Amino acid sequence: MLELYHNDMSVCAAKVRLVLAEKNLEAKLHHFNLRKGDQFAPDYLKLNPNAVVPTLVHDGRAVIESTLIAEYLDEAFPAPPLRPADLADRAVMRMFASIPDQGLHAACGTISTVVAFRHQFLALSPEELKRNIEETPDAARRERKRLGIEKGMDAPFVPDALRVYDGALARMETRLAHGKPWLIGDRYTLADVGLTPYVTRLAHLHFDGMWARRPRLAAWYERIQARPNYRAIRDFINWGYIELFDKHGPEAWRKAQAILAA
Repeated sequence: MLELYHNDMSVCAAKVRLVLAEKNLEAKLHHFNLRKGDQFAPDYLKLNPNAVVPTLVHDGRAVIESTLIAEYLDEAFPAPPLRPADLADRAVMRMFASIPDQGLHAACGTISTVVAFRHQFLALSPEELKRNIEETPDAARRERKRLGIEKGMDAPFVPDALRVYDGALARMETRLAHGKPWLIGDRYTLADVGLTPYVTRLAHLHFDGMWARRPRLAAWYERIQARPNYRAIRDFINWGYIELFDKHGPEAWRKAQAILAA
């Protein structure tokens, strides 16, 4: 039996849902409200002491970290395969699949927070906001969260986050110069899975101008959205979040353009 602890708009959870959908696997879903702190519940911390989603439970055993969960699912349920048989191609796949873990995920969290999520936090009572920030286990993450909520796009780490994102998109554009539909060639792999939620988040935030001059990446994203497994993102869209992105994204993008042009 498969169980997935997730959140509808979590980029990491979306990655795992994409794999489940691609393999037509059924999982019992446990949705967490991250703003209310469901992830800090003592029983959940026994499964995932990092207090994040997703967590996969397979026959009673927990697997954490979305990149590892994706590979685990491909090993446990190999059809259709999402890793190349060729070892060199598999190494390239892992390199691209690991981009989120090498800074892109943190950049996504930063941009999402300073553009939109901060407004959810600012709607909390002072006591609730203080508690939510203090419950973040890692001290560095806790301080970044506080500054992001307080300063928005003017937070000191925003330029670096934008450049990390821009660099990841540049790598994808360069890789797609091979002329094949997917990052590793003709076959859709965990490389495509792993980066899909991060490109989708930019589109939701009205930051799709980041690939206006990257036609290969733009075409890749069109193909991604046409895949049947993209329902794992589309069917879980939280329209309250989208309204927030629509309200604050365009103005934030104007600021982001100036930062990227500097």
